[in-house]
Formats: sequence, C-alpha cells, structure tokens
Amino acid sequence: MPSKRFKKLPENTNTLPSESFEKLVSLVKQNCTTKFDESIDLSFQINNKQKKSEINIRTAVNLPGGTGKTVKVAVVCEDNKSQEAKDAGADIVGGDEFVEKIKGGELNFEKLICTPGMMIKLSKLGKVLGPKGLMPNPKLGSVTNDLAKAVSDAKSGQVEIRNDKDGNIGVSIGKKSFDDEKLVKNYNAIIDALEKEKANNTLKGDLVKQAFVTSSMGISYKVKLGKSI
Repeated sequence: MPSKRFKKLPENTNTLPSESFEKLVSLVKQNCTTKFDESIDLSFQINNKQKKSEINIRTAVNLPGGTGKTVKVAVVCEDNKSQEAKDAGADIVGGDEFVEKIKGGELNFEKLICTPGMMIKLSKLGKVLGPKGLMPNPKLGSVTNDLAKAVSDAKSGQVEIRNDKDGNIGVSIGKKSFDDEKLVKNYNAIIDALEKEKANNTLKGDLVKQAFVTSSMGISYKVKLGKSI
C-alpha cells in the first residue's frame, strides 16, 4: 500500500509529455518529501536489440558536480606503489595478503583498483568479485599504474553506466541538496558519455529509446533527450 506521503505526490506523471532535464529537476526536487537527502536518479532504455548483435554499454563517467556519496576505495598494488595510493586517499591498500583476504570473501569496500601487474592475481577471483561488480576493468580506468588519478576519480564523483540484459541503465547523478546547475552539469556528462558510446557502436536509429528522472522515493518524469543548458 502506498504511504500517506506518497499519495500526496502528483499522479500519472508518466503520461505527461517529455521535458528537458533542466525544466524537470525542480519538479523532481519538490517531490523529495522524505526526511533524508534523496538521490536524483536517471534511467534509460536503450535500443539494444539489433539484427547482428546486442549493444552492451559499460563505461565510467566523471561527474563534474560529484555524487554526494562517500565511496570506500581499495587498491591492490605492489609495495612500491602503496604510498601513492595512500596519499591519493585510498581507504585500504595491500598486496598479496590483501588478495587472500578478498579471496576469503572480505569485501569491505565499494570500489577496487589495481595495477596491471596485480591484475593476473585478481583475475582468478571472478566468482568472488564478479557478482558484486567489483572486478577491476582497464576500460573503466580501474586497472592502471596511475593510482593517484584512479583513486581521485573514484572519490570525487565517478559513476559507472552499464545496461542490463533488458537494455536498461540506471544511474544516480547527485542529491536533492545539490543546486540545479550542478545536477544539470552531471546530467550533461552522462549524455556526453552515451553519445560517445553510440559512436563506438554500429547501430541503426537512436541509442536511447526513452529516459526518465526521479528521486529515491519520488515519482518519475519523461526526459526529452539532449543536453540541457
């Protein structure tokens, strides 16, 4: 049963015509009527069913306005790189002993970064890291010798966008407490990334069929695709 709070929110917003993100963000904020700082979330349905193959998107995006979330970052690296990772703000840094802890199921972190030299050891832990989405990936910048940049990106507002088997992408781009300008910049960063993905994939028609914006405990509105000013 919907709560009393939810019943007070506007109804049938999914039947409204699509609007630019810039126009919708204030409406979404008005519907953030809980006591906590709700996330502002985007969802996309992509045109992933092609004649020759399915479109698979997985990339990392640095949000200029940050995410408003604190991310616990772990780094697996050689001893001579550990200080660089610590100086960059990594919460956990280790080598072979840390790999063994991960193998045993100790996953008390939200982002895992490693050097190329250590990746061969982590690659054997696919059954442990894979289901949690924690396996480092060169394409996402989480397998690198530039640990300072990787840790800084993860801490300052990097998000991953990837589609599920049904072609849906969900991503949080900030909090209700963010000013509109910051949320618009984050939205534009996601749109830029999707446009690059379209260029990297051979497909007919649009990459994104439809898009929606909502808050953690709010209701959704259709977004008119394209960058906001």
